[in-house]
Amino acid sequence: MITRRKFLTSAGALAGSAAVLQKLGSAQEVKTREPNKPRETTAAANKNKPLIERVDPKPTLPPGEAGKDYTPVITPNNISLPWKIVDGLKVYHLIAEEVDHEFAPGMKVKAWGFNGHVHGPTIEAVEGDRVRIYVTNNLPAATSIHWHGILLPNGMDGVGGLTQKSIAPGETFRYEFTLRQHGTQMYHSHHDEMTQMALGTMGLLVIHPRRPKDQRPDRDFAFMLSEWRLDTGTSRPNPNEMTDFNVFTFNAKIFPATEPMVAKLGDRVRIRLASVAAMSHHPIHLHGYQFRVTETDGGQIPASAQPVETTVLTAIGQSRTFDFVADQPGDWPMHCHMTHHVMNQMGDKFPNMIGVEPGKLGEKIRASLLPGYMTMGETGMGEMGAMGMKVPRNSLPMLGGEGPFGFITMSGLLTLLKVREGITSYEDPGWYQHPEGTVATVASSDQLSRDGIDVDVSPTKHKTEKHQHSG
Repeated sequence: MITRRKFLTSAGALAGSAAVLQKLGSAQEVKTREPNKPRETTAAANKNKPLIERVDPKPTLPPGEAGKDYTPVITPNNISLPWKIVDGLKVYHLIAEEVDHEFAPGMKVKAWGFNGHVHGPTIEAVEGDRVRIYVTNNLPAATSIHWHGILLPNGMDGVGGLTQKSIAPGETFRYEFTLRQHGTQMYHSHHDEMTQMALGTMGLLVIHPRRPKDQRPDRDFAFMLSEWRLDTGTSRPNPNEMTDFNVFTFNAKIFPATEPMVAKLGDRVRIRLASVAAMSHHPIHLHGYQFRVTETDGGQIPASAQPVETTVLTAIGQSRTFDFVADQPGDWPMHCHMTHHVMNQMGDKFPNMIGVEPGKLGEKIRASLLPGYMTMGETGMGEMGAMGMKVPRNSLPMLGGEGPFGFITMSGLLTLLKVREGITSYEDPGWYQHPEGTVATVASSDQLSRDGIDVDVSPTKHKTEKHQHSG
């Protein structure tokens, strides 16, 4: 509500402002805009005020060289797309096709990808490169390729029916443009994308800066985050799913099939995350380290604005890059912190058995209905993977894989950073050997007594307390 006092105060402020503006009139004219009249921000007025610094596409700069101009990116469980130089251009060839893909041993699917891979191989280039990319369509349906987040001529944007004709089965299209930016980008189908992207037609496009502001990394890892609907017993991801996805992947793999990131102690490490997932944002958390978020999909962040994090949210259609020095040895997990994204598809549509005391239910069912039946889940789901129980065809236990101390009750969006001292190669070094006295273990009675810790975890006490509370 506007009171008389507020009105008079506001009027006084406006009058004061008008006086100030009148005094400034000789230095800068104050203009107002009539309603429905366009703002005076023409290209001519702003041609010397670019919002984003871009490399001039003319002339094209010499092709960037791996090792000389950048550290080649590593895409765990995948490869970088080969290229060749023709008349000063980098030439690539993508082939869209059906691919027999394995999320992990025991879970195979019929997917769509590029050059025999799901997702497609990583396209790697340098800011200022001119690239020519041929796309051959060996799919049973028309397609097109959109260069997600890339600054390019409209006719190269790759939207079927809008900026180009769709690529019919058997046709090969040519895309050509100069890279005027840097950062972690993506490519994906933009024709019937609900179907084609749900089946895997996407990949990473990494553009290294021509003039990097930060020190080059020793290890540069790139991951594409995606989600799938795969019903147990089936072999084709369901493209009609809209909300209920049940397989979550790093580079189209789930733990324990995700290849680890290996680094030598003291290496400068860069990790790139990009997502064109259908519905979920992914808060990716790295254990054991703080890191600086150094890039978005828009390029490098000024050093003064780089946040220090341990978890970075990667939203749909975005990429995030972070850097750190591998100064602490060990096997460190990197995973999505949305808890249902570190499990497999057998976890959905499962009855809630927490707190249920089955009694002789299992014995009765085995005797009369299912000889191999086990009642599980009354204390959680962790035992389901560890027991190695039978599961439906082409599916996996709900959780995890074997680790050095037992069964790891996580899967899905989980991979490992393995940092080692004294290694001479980047091959998987196996499980970390902890120095003596550095592993959490069962506390001894002497230790408990020394520190005055009174522990009574007898089942009888728990049941008695439970009945007292319920009464």
